[in-house]
Amino acid sequence: MPALAYGALTLVLAAIPVAPGQAAETPATSVPVPPPLPPERPDTLKPPSEPATPPPTPPARPAELTPTSPAPKEAPAAEKAAEPGKPEIPVPPPTPPGRPPELSGDAALSLKVTPPDDTACRTRLKRLGVDFEPLPPIAEGQCTAPLPLKVTKLADGVGLPQGATLTCRTAEALARWVTEVQTEAERVLKHGLTGLELGGTYVCRGQNHDVDAKLSEHAFANAVDVMGFSFSGHATIPVKAMPEGSDEADFLNAVRGKACGFFRTVLGPGTNAAHANHFHLDERERTAGHRLCE
Repeated sequence: MPALAYGALTLVLAAIPVAPGQAAETPATSVPVPPPLPPERPDTLKPPSEPATPPPTPPARPAELTPTSPAPKEAPAAEKAAEPGKPEIPVPPPTPPGRPPELSGDAALSLKVTPPDDTACRTRLKRLGVDFEPLPPIAEGQCTAPLPLKVTKLADGVGLPQGATLTCRTAEALARWVTEVQTEAERVLKHGLTGLELGGTYVCRGQNHDVDAKLSEHAFANAVDVMGFSFSGHATIPVKAMPEGSDEADFLNAVRGKACGFFRTVLGPGTNAAHANHFHLDERERTAGHRLCE
């Protein structure tokens, strides 16, 4: 019976007509169905058609960090000599010529530098009324003065009891300054200047008497230390700190200021302990004509 029932059902299904335009369904396993395609990418997300700008190249390596290639090996002397157009280099090279005899040994030490001509300066000293006489050249090791003068009197009879051994240039500066000192003496003290008391001119020594210091301008007869001033009818005024407002203080301050116009170095009381009792005046050359006035 079950077999008969199955056969009858098959006949019934075969007799059912198929509607027009409708295809008969086929099993899913008979024909594969392709999967749906994804949507097209928007233009805003598409890569640019042209290639992107290449990234900037890194800076060049500094020369000091660049490895150097090893120097090529020097060709043998035989190969060098074979190069055309180049003079042959003797082996070993010749020694330099010997030093001339006049520049060797004791002869070199005896060479002298010609001193500058101070004829014009001496003429000016005479016109300023300075009494002086030439001295032999001074040479004590590094202490030198090729054309020193001994000055004994300045203009208007201003005396130098101890005398002064100076170069002509320093003697001229002293003479011109003393004319200003004479004017200040008449103005402030109402008495004329008669003399200067000097502590030293030429002395072969270091600065501030220090043996290890640089040579002082005294070692070249290029400096003078003024210890005091003498007057007619007035007591001698020593160079030292004076009561503020006194005639003596006014006079010393005035002549000290005047000295800065004639000397390249002016030191005195208040500068340091070494110059508490005198004016140090010298003609030391400095860069760009700089002056030291303290």
